[in-house]
Amino acid sequence: MAKYKKKRARQLKHDRFRDTTMLLADRMAERVAGRGRQILYGLGALVVIAVVIYGVVRWRHRHAEEAEAALGRAIAITRAEVSLTPLPDSKDPVFSTEQERAQRAIEEFRKVEAKYGDPYSSEARYFIATNLLLTDHDKGVGELQSLSQGSGEIPILSKFALAQAKEADGKLDEAAALYTAIAQANSPLVTPEGANLRLALVYDKQGKKKEAADLLFNIVTAARKAKDSDNKPVPESAAAREAAQKLLKIDPARHAQLPPAPSPMDLSF
Repeated sequence: MAKYKKKRARQLKHDRFRDTTMLLADRMAERVAGRGRQILYGLGALVVIAVVIYGVVRWRHRHAEEAEAALGRAIAITRAEVSLTPLPDSKDPVFSTEQERAQRAIEEFRKVEAKYGDPYSSEARYFIATNLLLTDHDKGVGELQSLSQGSGEIPILSKFALAQAKEADGKLDEAAALYTAIAQANSPLVTPEGANLRLALVYDKQGKKKEAADLLFNIVTAARKAKDSDNKPVPESAAAREAAQKLLKIDPARHAQLPPAPSPMDLSF
């Protein structure tokens, strides 16, 4: 009997231990289950956020593609042929005058400006301004003046177009000031070399032969002495080649003082 009681006591003690253990296990399971739901909710929220982000990215991508296509169509019009006798089987648009082509281009660029944000709307405004030079010259000049303020791609392109318009209008002092500012901006879009070439041509028109020759000489000399990272001569740019030709016409003696052009065998390509 005593042995039975001891055995039973051990069994009861074991049962209590088991019950306590199971109770703790159940509580832990409930906690894990609760956390599991929280984790699931969190994962669900992350999935929703990811889907939203993906949708926004896809929309922006499609929007950008649509804007670029619209801008491309408008630009294609600015490059369309001008002819009084277009080919009968031509699929590309043909216009009878440059003014007609410019007006049609303006209409297309205005659609881009109205529908899409930057950078497309700013690019459209730039093209509108350049085409207005043909249909409403003074308005085009005013638009370019407005767009040329500040820094960035559109301002530098607008300033260059404005300088060309001033040069064409015979306002050479204003054109020279603009070309000088563009050269100082050191932009990769309108390089100092290209801006200085136009400035030299303006000097030539103003009768400033020495200033023009000096500038052209410096352009060509710098181009012919330029080296790449391997210390090899680099090919002359179109602007440098044109500068050499202009210098030959303006001052043949100064042209003869130019350093020799790099040998094709030595050029870095």
